[in-house]
Amino acid sequence: MKIETIAIHAGNKIDEHSKAVIQPISLSTTYQRALDGSYPEGFIYSRIDNPNRKSLENVIAKLEQGPDACAFSSGNAAAAALFQALSPGSHIIAPDDMYHGLRAQLLQVFEGILDVDFVDMSDLPAVRKLVRPETKLIWIETPSNPLLKICDIKALVVLAKSKGILLACDNTFSTPIFQLPLTLGCDFVMHSTTKYLSGHSDVLGGVLVTAVKDSFWDKIRAIQVLGGAVPSPFDCYMTVRGIKTLPYRMRGHNENAIQIAEFLEKSAFVEKVYYPGLESHPGHEVAKQQMSTFGAMLSFLVKGGSDEAIKVVNALKIFTQATSLGGVESLVEHRASVEGPATKTPQNLIRVSVGIENITDLIKDLENAFKSID
Repeated sequence: MKIETIAIHAGNKIDEHSKAVIQPISLSTTYQRALDGSYPEGFIYSRIDNPNRKSLENVIAKLEQGPDACAFSSGNAAAAALFQALSPGSHIIAPDDMYHGLRAQLLQVFEGILDVDFVDMSDLPAVRKLVRPETKLIWIETPSNPLLKICDIKALVVLAKSKGILLACDNTFSTPIFQLPLTLGCDFVMHSTTKYLSGHSDVLGGVLVTAVKDSFWDKIRAIQVLGGAVPSPFDCYMTVRGIKTLPYRMRGHNENAIQIAEFLEKSAFVEKVYYPGLESHPGHEVAKQQMSTFGAMLSFLVKGGSDEAIKVVNALKIFTQATSLGGVESLVEHRASVEGPATKTPQNLIRVSVGIENITDLIKDLENAFKSID
């Protein structure tokens, strides 16, 4: 099946009794055993598995072209399960502009348990220098958050495999519509399903997809089941519902993002635009090789500093100033103020999650907002 068909059908199961076309929400926390004590439908207890979660995991695994997926209550919980599966003392190499929440998790929650180095993942020699015998995982984001850096997945796969290191890709920005890291050689893909997969800013979740079902994957599944950081049946239902329109939503997001990036690049109020679809982006050629198109996330530097950037985000009317991304509505955020005093994000940077509103309205909103610093 093609990806549009997978998105609609792989997460749905017609109810055998009512023949409901859309799979109902199964709220029961426990399931009846047969006379011999077995579980004829395979379900025991909802922390272990649930019909809605099974459907969600199935559709995402198929979208990412992996054999299995584990759904979690958030993207951070999904990443944490992979980190927990590593042996204590393991070394991780991660992006220097890694998503702030995961960076904080590694530095605070896994302090003294795992060792981590942060590096510019687009600089392959710099990554190679950090590899040591204890290195067990290379974690990548491409495009990265919030600087939209592009790293060469295939080159990093060659490095990782030559050293027996696992490679995991946070594919939240790209989605399986634009990029398939497992087909490029990655061992795992992670998504915050809160973002584009659910797509409507109304449900929290995360997922890991594996390239191989092996003993390490069994350990991750055990962490999911025993740790219990799982999504509710309703969360799974809502995410599956959002995925049905994912391929078509992403096309609209992407078309708008390209036009906004081009508008910003020509604006007298903008110092720099970070969007891999622009030929001026240093990772443009690599992105063309590993992405079908360039996504709907971008960042830009306002001419000036923090004050000017904040004035712009406060002056916008259609773009909403809010954390998160991937909803149908356009969002903007002054990232440095969210990430705190230790941030390396430029003070004049605005991150944009481009929605699927009318493009003329979005560009006009930006034009009007720039007048606040004119």
